[in-house]
This record gives sequence, C-alpha cells and structure tokens, in this order.
Amino acid sequence: MNQTTLPPAIFVMGPTASGKTDLAISLYKKLPIELISVDSALVYEDMNIGTAKPSAEELKQAPHALIDIIPPTEVYSAAHFRNDTLQLMADITARGKIPVLVGGTMLYFKALEEGLSQLPEADPAVRQQIEQEASALGWPAMHAKLALVDPESAARLQPNDVQRIERALEVYRITGKSMTALHQASSGDTLPYRLLKIALVPSDRKVLHARIALRFEKMLAHGFVDEVKALVRKYPALTSDSTSMRCVGYRQALEYLAGEYDATELRDRGIFATRQLAKRQLTWLRSMQDLHQVDCLDPQMQENVLNTVSAFIKESTSR
Repeated sequence: MNQTTLPPAIFVMGPTASGKTDLAISLYKKLPIELISVDSALVYEDMNIGTAKPSAEELKQAPHALIDIIPPTEVYSAAHFRNDTLQLMADITARGKIPVLVGGTMLYFKALEEGLSQLPEADPAVRQQIEQEASALGWPAMHAKLALVDPESAARLQPNDVQRIERALEVYRITGKSMTALHQASSGDTLPYRLLKIALVPSDRKVLHARIALRFEKMLAHGFVDEVKALVRKYPALTSDSTSMRCVGYRQALEYLAGEYDATELRDRGIFATRQLAKRQLTWLRSMQDLHQVDCLDPQMQENVLNTVSAFIKESTSR
C-alpha cells in the first residue's frame, strides 16, 4: 500500500527519565490524539512507585491504554502487546483520532513496526543445561559464549544481564540460528500506518544520569520499599525470578528485604540498574531508522515536539 494513503500514527520513544509522560500529557491536551503506553512495566497492577507510573490524576487528565492490565504474577509478551495494540490503534483511527504510542520498551516498538520473529518456546532442558554451565563458569563467561554465536545480541547486553543472555543462548541452541538472525527474518507483517517516530535523546548523558539518580532517590523517599513489601504480601508467589520483579529496582528491593545488603547499597544498585536500562534504550534507538531526534534536555522540548507533531497531523489529514 502506498505510504501516503496510510492512516497516521506517532511513536514517542526515549530512555527512562527523558520526560515522556509529561510530554504525552501535554500533547493529549492540545491535539486530537489518544495515548497507548509502550512499557513492559506499566502493564502490571500495584507496581506504581518503582515503575514511575503516571499518577491517577495524570491518567485522569490523559488516559493511557495498556496500563494496569494484568497482576504482577502474570506474563505479558511482545506478541500480546502487538495484538492488543493493533486493535487499539484501529479503534482510535476509527474514532477519527491519531494513536500516539509512548514509552521506553524498544522491543515492543520494534515488534509492532516490523512484525514478530519466529522465536521458539522455552525449553526447560536447554535452560537447565545453560544454568548448570553458568553455575560452573559464571554469567560473564556465558556472555562471552554468546558473543561467539550472536555478537550483535552480546553487544547489546551487559555480562550480568542473566535473563537475556540465557534466552539468547537458548534460542541459538534450540534453532541453530542467532536471535539476531531470527529477528531479521521477521514475519514481515509490517505496521499499516504512516509513522512519525520521535526519539527523545539527551545531549548530555551526565545530566540524564543525574535525573535518574534523583528520581530513584525520590522513589525511595515516597515508599518504594513499602510498595515491594505490599506486593509480596498480596502476591505470595512473587520471587526475584518472576518476570515482573525483573523490572528495574524491584529485584534490588527484594534482595534488600532479604537482608542481602543495606539501604545505601539498595540506592546505589537501583541507580546503576536504571542507568544500564537507559544505556540499552539508547542503543536500541541508535539502531532504528527514520527517527526525528529531539534533545530531551532542551527547555523547549515539549514545544518543539508539539510543533513537529502538529505539522505531521496537518499534513496527514489534508491528504
């Protein structure tokens, strides 16, 4: 289909602490849009402080779809996200509005735009073998093994990113192909929308790091540890291996509650983990095509994005 005849949609992407939520609310108040959250942490109920979830008041001002849709004991995959979002986007377009997808889960954006690769289901026997090797050699050594068979994935991952290293090795051992190769051979079921992709990228990463540190300290001051205590009480099945507890900060809080380290180390580990998340998000963004980059540290950022989005909507609706 000719791109010019496709309905418009907008991606607003950026690392954690880049100002995506405030920007989304500002756009919602001024433009004929509806918002869809693209965040693998915000889907979980009762996980509010540690995910920097928009407040009830903010969501009242600017509703976001795909927030608070499952309990933290369940799993929400990229396939679930793609299926749900395609339906939401069709409904929004049918109402005469423009879907704006805002968040920092870059895998979701990629899956939505490019379709899903045919990754195999988890294989407990293969996982057990990988975990036994890791127990003997350590995860940095497993990261080095991954670099031999899937250098692209290894370059994106930190040597201590256990979950993703394990999955990438598992995929290779099941299929004989790297996760990178399988992603490139995606379903080809591309997104039937004309896209404006906005990337909020910091001109000075040190300033973003300072924002991240301040935000995590505020989370702690606003009761993040008590939130995690309440989660464990409400959902006894939760452990540090639960998918929801792999969200940045939550595993560290669980380890702190288990007495593995003190409050100062919790703070330091939480900030470090969040900085690593931002680094991964920026790496994803660098690999994406056709981005309209905006400095998220510019005091005029919201105004600049509003002008860009307004021009895109005007052009799209005049066709």
